[in-house]
Amino acid sequence: MAQGPRFGTDGIRGRADTEITPALARALGQAAGEVLGVTSAVIGGDTRESTPQLEVALRDGLWSSGAEVVRLGVAPTPMVAFIAAQQSAIGLVISASHNPYHDNGIKIFGPGGTKLSHHVEADIATRLDQLLSTPSAVSDHAPRITAASGTTELVAKAAEAQYLAHVRAALDGRNLNGAHLLVDCANGAASAIAERCFRALGARVELINNEPDGRNINSACGATDPTALAEAVVRSGADLGLALDGDADRVIAVDERGGVVDGDHIIALCAKDLMSRGGLRQQTVVVTVMTNLGFHLAMQAAGITVVQTPVGDRSVLEAIDAGGYSLGGEQSGHVIFRERATTGDGLLTGVMLADLYLRGSKAKDAKFSELAAQVMTSLPQVLINVRLGSVPEQLMMDLADEISEVEASLGESGRVLVRASGTEPMVRVMVEAGTPEQASRLATHLAEVIARRYGV
Repeated sequence: MAQGPRFGTDGIRGRADTEITPALARALGQAAGEVLGVTSAVIGGDTRESTPQLEVALRDGLWSSGAEVVRLGVAPTPMVAFIAAQQSAIGLVISASHNPYHDNGIKIFGPGGTKLSHHVEADIATRLDQLLSTPSAVSDHAPRITAASGTTELVAKAAEAQYLAHVRAALDGRNLNGAHLLVDCANGAASAIAERCFRALGARVELINNEPDGRNINSACGATDPTALAEAVVRSGADLGLALDGDADRVIAVDERGGVVDGDHIIALCAKDLMSRGGLRQQTVVVTVMTNLGFHLAMQAAGITVVQTPVGDRSVLEAIDAGGYSLGGEQSGHVIFRERATTGDGLLTGVMLADLYLRGSKAKDAKFSELAAQVMTSLPQVLINVRLGSVPEQLMMDLADEISEVEASLGESGRVLVRASGTEPMVRVMVEAGTPEQASRLATHLAEVIARRYGV
């Protein structure tokens, strides 16, 4: 049986035109429509050159399953999720998030705007494989043309206005007057919407990397590489910078001195701020296994309980909902304000962070760098990616002795995490230790063991 790409931690993802093809997108649209039994769907995507043809194919697949389709065009992932929730529709996003332009992918949100469960994804994957292995099974059902289908631009503008109003409402009537922000749009899905978002709240905002050409998405810019943003913030004298990724569902900040403020610090700042205002449910925050040990120590000192999950914002969201919590996220910059959103939202997080900065600077006469430094101290952390032809299922069992030896050498002053990537054929080795040199030495040792053992 022919098989399509597997669902990873965030939908399916792979090389455009060879792995993520129009034929796959059409079959996936049909499979999702049939398995979920929906009558309406919302589609948006990022700025990759492969996105438009995949959008057409995905739309046709959804139409063939009997669903009406609202097309938003270029739209951030959280906007698609929000509109899907508002319309009780499923949401589909064509994006490979932070990956280079030559990759693409498809994320699926359920009718509530939340990620699908593993068992639902498995059902869709099974139906997808059936369709790919039996081309005649792909429906030729006539497209279901509606008014919304033919007015993408008008529909997209209305949806954008609704989404931006939702983001502004998060400040409960406050504004960002007086804030000087610099935003790196990663040449991605937020390139057109970011300026309108922050200016509507009164901020002085400057943009970089907001001229997508189909191939420059995430290229030496955005959340995965805030170097250019850091330099621009220092040059401009901005209060802080915000680096989005390609589909704008995460953000990394930069302080006024050009220092990077990662997701751990952002979540720590927001957790303590919410707790001080009575908005942190059960005084608990949810993070993943990648979160720095310094975060755990800071939360313990602040009286905040930390719940830890596997990597992936879906795992974070599931834990938040299961425990009735209000905040969670990842070191990479996915932050979920559960009372406001169903997924990570870089624009929403940026607005919340700028608001926090304004209130903090007025109350404490502190720069953003000072606020970030006060909230937690990160232990030196080194992450090495080891690319393999395929990742063995017995990987952790094979490495148990070597990992135990490294852990024993660290004691309670550090930690080790070795895991297979959920989106690529690679093993991620992460070591935190008392010094950068120790973390680098131990991480390199484990990476070399993996490379030798599996013939890299």
